[in-house]
Amino acid sequence: MAERSLSSRLWYVALFLGIGALIWLFRLLPLQGLGDASRVPGDTSLSLATWPTPDLMLALCLAWVVRRPDLLPAPLIAGYIFFEDILMMRPPGLWALIVLGATEFLRQRNPTLRGLSFLLEYALIAALMLGMFLLNRMMLGIVMVPQAPLGLSLAQFVGTVATYPLVAAGLHFGLSLRKPATGEVDDLGQKL
Repeated sequence: MAERSLSSRLWYVALFLGIGALIWLFRLLPLQGLGDASRVPGDTSLSLATWPTPDLMLALCLAWVVRRPDLLPAPLIAGYIFFEDILMMRPPGLWALIVLGATEFLRQRNPTLRGLSFLLEYALIAALMLGMFLLNRMMLGIVMVPQAPLGLSLAQFVGTVATYPLVAAGLHFGLSLRKPATGEVDDLGQKL
């Protein structure tokens, strides 16, 4: 029976990595910049053509850890985000450390989060994302690393917060990952 539990966990790990690879596939496709030809040089206004894409992996990590923290181990989160740091040419490890800290914060409070309504969960996640965004900007500012303009970073933050309910709904309805009820047990009789 332990093999069944292990294979189920490995399936979710593979699913998480597959979703991450699919998101990276769409990031690498040349879909951005289609409307940039009409931009005037020096124009810093935000239009739909220049709107940054939301960080779907951040929303996925946070929503997954709120629902089933046992199916998404911390080393997997840290490793994936670190790999993403390298691919996106961000300072290696900083964003991975911030995301890992946020997911561990949620993981430690999982029994409390089970009883929260989605609106309170959404408010908590939005506040946590804001704290992550500000901490990242502050740390990059301290070491004087060049950063994206504040407007673009805020737009990505707003987009990520706006997509969180869609990601949570996809996990709930598409993958049947939901918050277990207090005292709920799995098929093997183990407490969730």
